[in-house]
Amino acid sequence: MKSIIPFCLLLTSLPLLAEPEQTPTADSAAIRTGVDSRVLIPEDQVTLQAVEQSIRRGVDYLVAKQNANGSFGGATRTKGLNIYAPLPGAHDAFLAGASTLALAGLVDSHDDRPEVKKAIALGEKWSFEQLPKLRRADGTTTYNAWGHAYGLRAITRLHQSCPDDAARQSALKNLAQQQVELANRYEDLNGGWGYLDIYDGLHTQKPSGITTSFTSATMLLAMHEARETMGLTLDPKVVSSTLASIRLQQFPDFTYAYSHGHYLSPQGEINRRNGSLARSQACNAALHAFDDPKITHEVLSTWCDNFLEFEKWLDHGRKKPRPHESTFKISGYFYFYGVYYYTECAKHLPKEKQRQLAKGLARIILTRQEKDGSWWDYPLYDYHQPYGTGYCLMALKWCREAMK
Repeated sequence: MKSIIPFCLLLTSLPLLAEPEQTPTADSAAIRTGVDSRVLIPEDQVTLQAVEQSIRRGVDYLVAKQNANGSFGGATRTKGLNIYAPLPGAHDAFLAGASTLALAGLVDSHDDRPEVKKAIALGEKWSFEQLPKLRRADGTTTYNAWGHAYGLRAITRLHQSCPDDAARQSALKNLAQQQVELANRYEDLNGGWGYLDIYDGLHTQKPSGITTSFTSATMLLAMHEARETMGLTLDPKVVSSTLASIRLQQFPDFTYAYSHGHYLSPQGEINRRNGSLARSQACNAALHAFDDPKITHEVLSTWCDNFLEFEKWLDHGRKKPRPHESTFKISGYFYFYGVYYYTECAKHLPKEKQRQLAKGLARIILTRQEKDGSWWDYPLYDYHQPYGTGYCLMALKWCREAMK
């Protein structure tokens, strides 16, 4: 039996069993071993020291699990319920997305240990070799959109990490510009990006499938960050049509339809506040990045508060193996996607508000860290831990800065 899901949405085995809940002692308050729990750790355990130690454990996990060629994850650890993934292209896309998220997380950790620098260099080499080859698997899927978007995230961070190396920065900028142009090639006819093109029976050169609000937002945010950092050129027609697509899927309360086809059902479970909790972070952030006057600080703040208050609904779907089986049609892979894009909204708010939001988010991330140092939210082959850990390391980097 096969199911269809996105990558963040993405992205292998059966869920790991949580160890029995233990009451932390005072001595262990700042050094948590990482027992996955539905109950958040006490607020007084959310310290900068705890965040630093959590980041280090996540980095150690990725360094130990990196493939010999520099990538992260793979098409192993299969199970009975797998997603629609035409070979080999779908797994090329999953590998690109998971690997570049993990790489971005490693760079954001600012860990100067030699083994971490070696892992980053190996990941960068893999990116230069493989990202230029990334294409859609066939006419039915455009999972490659996730690889291009998160490739841009990683490239941007690598560029920022070498301010005194003009030659390396130039090469990274060229790679990033290529990823933008490849992504543009797969923009949907309706504007924006999706990940599937299987329902209309048409296989067109330019996709005509499902434009999803969150895929579009993910791509635009990555392009915007790359442009602001490296001076890339973005196609104004692509930007304009994608923004229009996201706005079409926006409801008055700043919930967002799951896809272009869902916007006529504003009260459908998946389109309501709790179903949109992760998407609203990404979509609000993308529109704000491109100066949409409707996305005020009040909107950003309200939805960050919503995330902290109603995160339990997302958590209820975390680690469930069947897509959309949870309440509000939530899938496990909504979870850490929402955690990361929360930071893309919160970083624009006043400093004191950021500090409050960062402590709230760090409390969630510290609680959800696994015993082995990784984070994951949905069992998908062997991609789930690299991408989940990448998301969380990037989010904790913001928490670390905002909590100071």
